[in-house]
Amino acid sequence: MSNQNEFRAKVLIAKTSLDGHWRGVSLVARALRDAGFEVILGGMLRPSQIAQVARDEDVDLVGLNVGGRIEVVYRIMDELKAVGLDGIPVFCGGTVPPGAASKLRELGVEVYPPGTTLAAIAEAAHRLTSGI
Repeated sequence: MSNQNEFRAKVLIAKTSLDGHWRGVSLVARALRDAGFEVILGGMLRPSQIAQVARDEDVDLVGLNVGGRIEVVYRIMDELKAVGLDGIPVFCGGTVPPGAASKLRELGVEVYPPGTTLAAIAEAAHRLTSGI
C-alpha cells in the first residue's frame, strides 16, 4: 500500500474525435492508474474543454486519443498555450496517419501508435512527469 502523502502525478486522458472506440483509451487509463498515476478520464472533449480540464484539474500530463485527424492536436496545443499550459507534456496514441507522427513530434507531442505496449506508455508517462 502506498503512503498517503506520496505524490502521484495526475494525467488527463481525452478522446479527440467522436468515434466509438473506447477499448484503447480504457486500457491506457487503467495501465496508468495501475502504474501509480491519478487518472482523469475526460472522454470526448473539444480542444477548449481539454485545455480547461487540464488547467482546472492541475494535471501534470495530457494524453490524447487521436482519431485520425492530427489537426485537432494543433488546436489542443494552441488552447493549452492560451490557458498558460504551453509547457505541459502531451502524448498521444490511436490512429495517427502515416507521416503525421513526425509533425506531432515537431510540436513536442510524443506519439504511441497502435501496437505500443502498455508498459511502454506507462514508462513514457513516468519519464514525462519525472521532473515534477
